[in-house]
Amino acid sequence: MPPDEELRYPSPPPIDSTTTTDDEAGWVWAQIKAEARRDAESEPALASYLYSTILSHSSLERSLAFHLGNKLCSSTLLSTLLYDLFLDTFASDPSLCVAAVADLRAARVRDPACISFSHCLLNFKGFLACQAHRIAHKLWNQSRRPLALALHSRISDVFAVDIHPAAKIGKGILLDHATGVVIGETAVVGNNVSILHHVTLGGTGKASGDRHPKIGDGVLIGAGAIILGDVKIGKGAKIGAGSVVLIDVPPRTTTVGNPARLLGGKEKPTKHEECPGESMDHTSFISDWSDYII
Repeated sequence: MPPDEELRYPSPPPIDSTTTTDDEAGWVWAQIKAEARRDAESEPALASYLYSTILSHSSLERSLAFHLGNKLCSSTLLSTLLYDLFLDTFASDPSLCVAAVADLRAARVRDPACISFSHCLLNFKGFLACQAHRIAHKLWNQSRRPLALALHSRISDVFAVDIHPAAKIGKGILLDHATGVVIGETAVVGNNVSILHHVTLGGTGKASGDRHPKIGDGVLIGAGAIILGDVKIGKGAKIGAGSVVLIDVPPRTTTVGNPARLLGGKEKPTKHEECPGESMDHTSFISDWSDYII
């Protein structure tokens, strides 16, 4: 099979009241292994790599623990230690694997550059940083804070993504490109959120306490956007690229610019029906916002 030809997978399990998380995780893991076998056959130079990272493992958790351990290890923080730590953490909290599966599906559906689940698992640093953060967050909540902070530092060094281990991140998250993403200690990010590169969810100074943004479900945050302080970004809102947001943004609205302004005005902002975090529509608002022409 040519390497650029799509595999024809069985349909994923339908999402209804009878679908279990094990069904969905099993389906995604089966696709990942099928993709790895295809790629090992079409590119023998990768066969050993694909065997060690995917095909030799019995589950997504084991593959992810192995891969993250090798990515984040150093001369003094050994990959075997990290593998055991990650695997134990996955085993103690099944919701971590549920979130990983949701993130894999988010990348596959929302990012046209994501050619396969295995490509995301192995190569998407936003995905890998998010999974490693969830482990660091678990350690933080277990009062293993020196270890959580050490892991946080390695994630920042390796992936150029800086998420404080106390920050709360939902599932179905896409950190697209991911370079330069900064998420502060008291930030909260909901489910099905898409965040582009060089986004900052930061504080406003040296004050302690609850001081970082709260991002609702289904939000889309464009590249280079800066959101500062304990502000609320409503469910399904859209933050345009390069915007600087310092106040709350209502649900289902679009805000653009520096300083950010609501599309349609503050009194009666224009509302959209789609979920921007899933549709990834960055620019359809532009004709309503500006008549600027190059």
